[in-house]
Amino acid sequence: MEKEKNVLEFYVLCTKLKNVVRSGWKAWGVDRERVESIAEHIYGVQMLAICMWSEYHYDIDIKKTLAMLALHELEEIIIGDVTQFDKNADTKQNAGHLAVEKILKPLCSGQKIKDLIFEFDAYKTPEAKFAFQCDKLECDLQCKLYDEENCVNLKTQINNLALQDENVQKLMQTGKSWSEMWLLFSQRRYNYDQNFLAVSNYAMKNNLSEQTK
Repeated sequence: MEKEKNVLEFYVLCTKLKNVVRSGWKAWGVDRERVESIAEHIYGVQMLAICMWSEYHYDIDIKKTLAMLALHELEEIIIGDVTQFDKNADTKQNAGHLAVEKILKPLCSGQKIKDLIFEFDAYKTPEAKFAFQCDKLECDLQCKLYDEENCVNLKTQINNLALQDENVQKLMQTGKSWSEMWLLFSQRRYNYDQNFLAVSNYAMKNNLSEQTK
């Protein structure tokens, strides 16, 4: 009975992320009836990883990468969705690792799963570097989609912690759109490789909502 209990407890814990809205969208006041959850972000980043791997022929273990991306937000079941602009962002990784330890402790393969998460966070292997870029770019692309729906008003951002960042402040003074600023911020902050940079630039110059028409 122990294995069955472990399966269902882990499953139920993970499904909590279906109902947790991404903090960044709340911070920017995305005005939309339905806003992306953490679980939906996980799905989006996995799909982005598959097509980036397909079109640019990365020499990586894609199955391992997808497993990393399926697990990379696991800590947020306990610590919540902490953005880089939050006051406790500096302690996020330590708190996240403690949360992961607690969540995975009952599982027979908990150590193997934890190793994948820690590899992602260490950002050293080809799979981790690729997965990290997918994670950041997916957020950029979702921002662009919301911007195309006019979901954000830049004039009502008084309590947005992101505006305390010097780089964000400079971008706010350029007159660029919300998504243009977001895409440029990520390009400068995350050192995308040439392929991720190309996709980011394409997204900036084109209407993503019309890509499937």
